[in-house]
Amino acid sequence: MHKPGTVLFVMALAGMALAGCNRGGSKNGEKSFVIGASMLSLQSEFVVNVKDAMEARAKEKNVELIVNDAQRTADKQVQQIETFISQKVDAIILNPCEVEASSPAIEKAKAAGIPIINVNSETAAAPDGFAGSRDEEAGEIAMEQIAKLLNGKGNVVIIEGYMGQAAQIKRSAGAKTILSKYPGIKILAQQTADWDRAKGMSLMENWIQSYGDKINAVFAHNDEMGMGALQALEQAKLKDKVVVVSIDAIADALQAVKDGRLDATVYQDAKGQGAGAIDMAIQLIKKEPVEKKEIFIPFQLVTKENVDGFLK
Repeated sequence: MHKPGTVLFVMALAGMALAGCNRGGSKNGEKSFVIGASMLSLQSEFVVNVKDAMEARAKEKNVELIVNDAQRTADKQVQQIETFISQKVDAIILNPCEVEASSPAIEKAKAAGIPIINVNSETAAAPDGFAGSRDEEAGEIAMEQIAKLLNGKGNVVIIEGYMGQAAQIKRSAGAKTILSKYPGIKILAQQTADWDRAKGMSLMENWIQSYGDKINAVFAHNDEMGMGALQALEQAKLKDKVVVVSIDAIADALQAVKDGRLDATVYQDAKGQGAGAIDMAIQLIKKEPVEKKEIFIPFQLVTKENVDGFLK
C-alpha cells in the first residue's frame, strides 16, 4: 500500500508535468505564442528600456516572452538563438551584438522556418522584420547641434560604441556627414568606450591629460558614455568650456539636460521599438499581412528648451 503522502507527491508531480506541457498557457481557449529574445546587454539602460517595452506588450497580447542577455558577445547570441530553435519557439527577436558576427543567428532561424525580427540594431543578414531607428540620423542630429554650439569652429572628440555594432558604425557615419559641411571643426580623437559609463569616464580622463583645453566638444554615441565624460570634465573643472552631446535620452541624461549640465541628448523611442517588435512577431507567427516589415522611428533632439516634454 502507498502512504497518503506518497500519493499526494505523485499527483503533484503529474500536475507539474501537465503544466509544463502548456508552457504558453491560453486565453479564451487560444494558444499563447512563445517568443524568444536575445538582447545585446542588460547592463545598458536603453536596452533594458527596450526589453521592458517588449515585456509589457507581450503581457498585453498574452504572449510568453523568454529574454536572454547576450552580454555583448555575438557567439553567445548565436548560441542563444540555436537554443530557441531547439525549443521550437514561435518567433525570435534579436537585438544584435554585431553587424557581421550576429548574422549567423538570422540565417539559422530562417533555415529553421522561425520568423526572426531585429530590434533596435541591424545585421548584414536580412531578418524577416525590423523595428528601430536610423542610427545615422542620430549621429547627424547630435553633430549638427555640436556645430551650432561651436559656431562651426573647434575640436571634437568622439566616444564610440562597441566596435562593429550597427549603432557605432552608423552614428559615426552620420556625424562625419555633418562634419564634411564644417571644415572649421576637427576630430581630435575618437575611440570606443563599449557603451559603458565607467569606460567613458576613464577615456575622457585620458583625453583631458593628453589634450587639455584643446577639447571644445564631446560627441558620445550613447548617454552612458556621455554621462561618464561629463563627470570627468566636471571633476577637472572644464565642463564650462566643453560642449557635450550624446544619444538615447535615458533618465540620467534627461535630468542632466534639465539641470544645464549636459548640452543635449538625442531621444530614441525604446517603447516604440520594443512594442513594434512584438507586434510584428505576432503578425508573422499568424502569417498575417505585415504592412511595413521595417519600422523606423525618428530620433528627436532634446535640449533644455524642450526637455520637460521628455521627462516622465
